[in-house]
Amino acid sequence: IEVKDGAAVATIEWTSPNYDYMIVDDVKYLQTNTEGNSEFEIPVLVFDVEMPVIANTVAMSKPHEIEYTILFHSDSMKVVE
Repeated sequence: IEVKDGAAVATIEWTSPNYDYMIVDDVKYLQTNTEGNSEFEIPVLVFDVEMPVIANTVAMSKPHEIEYTILFHSDSMKVVE
């Protein structure tokens, strides 16, 4: 997680190269890399509360949106300079 333009942004790396987009708060985010496992930069809307997201996978017979929750723990964060 890093702060960009005053907002917390998380880099999410899936253990699969088969995700092509994520949806957070009704906004679609495209993959930020072209090789290796799928990576996305998404906004962190809340800390210490489950945050719902959707990720689209193309690994199945047809593209499929899957609902997930992500939990960012504020007590594990450290300032890095």
